[in-house]
Amino acid sequence: MTLRVLSVASEAVPLVKTGGLADVVGALPGAVAPHGVEMTTLLPGYPAVMQAIGKGRSVHSYPSLLGEPARLIATKLGGHPLIVLDAPAYFARGGGPYGDAGGRDWGDNWRRFAALARVAADLAGGAIKGKRFDLLHAHDWQAAMAPAYLRFAPAEAGRIVPSVMTIHNMAFQGWHGAEIFAGLGLPREAWSMHGVEYHGGVGFLKAGMEAASAITTVSPSYAAEIAAPEFGMGLEGLVLSRGDRVRGILNGIDTTEWNPETDLQLPARYGARKLDRRIPNKRALEAEFGLESGDDPLFVVISRLTWQKGMDVLLETLDHLVGIGGRLALLGSGDAATEAGFHAAAARHPGRIAVRTGYDEALAHRMQGGGDAILIPSRFEPCGLTQLYGLAYGCVPVVCRTGGLADTVIDANVAAMQAGVATGIQFGRVDLPSLSTAISRATALYRQPEQWRAIQRNGMKSDFSWARSGKAYADLYTQLVMETR
Repeated sequence: MTLRVLSVASEAVPLVKTGGLADVVGALPGAVAPHGVEMTTLLPGYPAVMQAIGKGRSVHSYPSLLGEPARLIATKLGGHPLIVLDAPAYFARGGGPYGDAGGRDWGDNWRRFAALARVAADLAGGAIKGKRFDLLHAHDWQAAMAPAYLRFAPAEAGRIVPSVMTIHNMAFQGWHGAEIFAGLGLPREAWSMHGVEYHGGVGFLKAGMEAASAITTVSPSYAAEIAAPEFGMGLEGLVLSRGDRVRGILNGIDTTEWNPETDLQLPARYGARKLDRRIPNKRALEAEFGLESGDDPLFVVISRLTWQKGMDVLLETLDHLVGIGGRLALLGSGDAATEAGFHAAAARHPGRIAVRTGYDEALAHRMQGGGDAILIPSRFEPCGLTQLYGLAYGCVPVVCRTGGLADTVIDANVAAMQAGVATGIQFGRVDLPSLSTAISRATALYRQPEQWRAIQRNGMKSDFSWARSGKAYADLYTQLVMETR
């Protein structure tokens, strides 16, 4: 039996990406396909998406979708079904998916993504001719109203289908003032603590968590963490109330896209048994960033420059990093003050620290292939992908012991080294002493080549493909569908 699942999200590679959400949504159809699941992805029709898909095939029109005309276009993405919501009033804008060119959020984001969710509920409920689905899978707050529409305002004569709400980052909840409720097209009974109401306004993520048949996060540790106030961001009570309906399924990576043996972005390709071939990549990366060439450890950072990612503490450790012989190549963007701090550090340590502002996918590949270690001092990390890429590329992760970082990196303590299983370095708190000690540990291990290579090889042998995670999602879908029959 083939299960037909509708996956709805605000972004997916290769069409539109601002973060790891896009990687996961883009990879899921292929990950679940071997397990009897045909997944269709629903995306907003941003300009880049519309340009990429061309004309497509119009399968439905809305004279008024929450007040604006729209249509649905069916096509394929990587051989899997794709439906695009072509609603120019909502999505035909410059800037990014969520805000203008200056980084300011669009004031009508609530309506834009409520419209996306309304369409997802219509599709999942069978209200659109020729489209039938067994389950709805919504991702993050931008899609979270879809389970709420299914529950409180199902399509006329629509089918009852189960839903999954995946939290990629609890910090982004999509809260909006109470005045928007009238524009959502929901009945009065949806305005309750068990509906969409949250702290006197409308909580998109909260609404999806209440209405969904099951809630998933992108790592087992994060699923446990969000039941506590430190990580639950005010929704920990709801997490606890859902009990065993909350589970963590670890993200995977695309091992065809991220494979150092075949990666054409690298000056030199290599495998776990030929680590010497990484050296030309390191030399090329040093030259690209204008760093001094040498055999000292080259740390890399590929990150949003935000408090969540611990970038404020990393700034404090840079003099220590340079003082013990390290160098740093950083790629990222974020808080203006943090960006300025890294540029100031680069000016203070020319040839030892270099910064590239923005994001460049090809450069990220070269940094993983040429860096010795990747620093990820996140205060919380639902899953994280950069540490998985680091493991695959022999770029040793140095991570805080939280969320998916804790689940995927084995600390190089004495026992793990003796057992031959260490894959990186963990530390417990995001503060100056802890991060400085972790960087010192990495540097000391790097200067013991046999031990360092053992850590690299262990990471490169780890299996973080989508095979296991794809089966876990497929098993969950099957369980939920069977419960409704």
